[in-house]
Amino acid sequence: MSIAHLFLWLTAIIWGFAFVAQSTAMDVIGPHTFNAVRFLLATLSLIPLLFIFKSKQAYDMKGLIKGSLAAGTLLFCGFTFQQTGLLYTTAGNAGFITSMYIVLVPLVGLLFKHAVDRLTWLGIAVALAGFYVLTIGPNLTINKGDALEFAGTLFWTLHVLLIGFLSRSLPALPLSIMQFAVATVWASLAAFALETPTLSGIELAWWPLVYAGVASSGIAFTLQTLGQRQVTPSTTALILSMEAVFAVIGGWLFMGEILSDRALFGCALIFTGMIVSQWPRKEVALTTATTKETS
Repeated sequence: MSIAHLFLWLTAIIWGFAFVAQSTAMDVIGPHTFNAVRFLLATLSLIPLLFIFKSKQAYDMKGLIKGSLAAGTLLFCGFTFQQTGLLYTTAGNAGFITSMYIVLVPLVGLLFKHAVDRLTWLGIAVALAGFYVLTIGPNLTINKGDALEFAGTLFWTLHVLLIGFLSRSLPALPLSIMQFAVATVWASLAAFALETPTLSGIELAWWPLVYAGVASSGIAFTLQTLGQRQVTPSTTALILSMEAVFAVIGGWLFMGEILSDRALFGCALIFTGMIVSQWPRKEVALTTATTKETS
């Protein structure tokens, strides 16, 4: 295993365990307050990277602002559903449902005339079957938390497609910083409108906030950037999809979460679908999700 592969594995581990940090924080702080602080920390933690990864790419500042507004809004929506969903479901479920964006990206990409091959279709079908097994109960009912997580996944899917489009003309790091700044504003407005943020609550949730805001953003972004320089997009996506597995492991280790046999089977199907859809081809002509600056 090369150092680049190791960086990507560490990124998947950090992102997976972030679901544990997000879930435990809900005992003492509201979801919007949590997101507002983590977005702020993410913004601040990424700024020093501007001096490490200096971009020579020329870009239009107006385009950067417009793109950041759109991406930041999708980021806020995705995290709002994800964080609120953690009030009603497990970290493991949240991790696997969120990871469904990997197979939904090529599906939604059809609307933008992106090509989808047979192997990807197979992966999508298997993953959707896994989602049904994991989340759908008797009489076609779905747990409230799982439904919220899936709603968030739809926004992650749109976010990945938007970032894929914007990255053609805009540098990744300034775009990431500005989208987190936009999300900070939205989450702060929601927190003050719908919750009662307190310094004592933020202090009690300090370590989960630092992990989610700094480790899952600044540190993971750096590791992902370094890793992707030497690893193919398909292999990168395969490694990063392990985020869902580490979310389950983290929930079991730190929160005592135990999935039922049915839930484990559903997770296994989703994971299989993700692997199949992202498996390297000799000729890849697909728009796939190889980055996720959102966990």
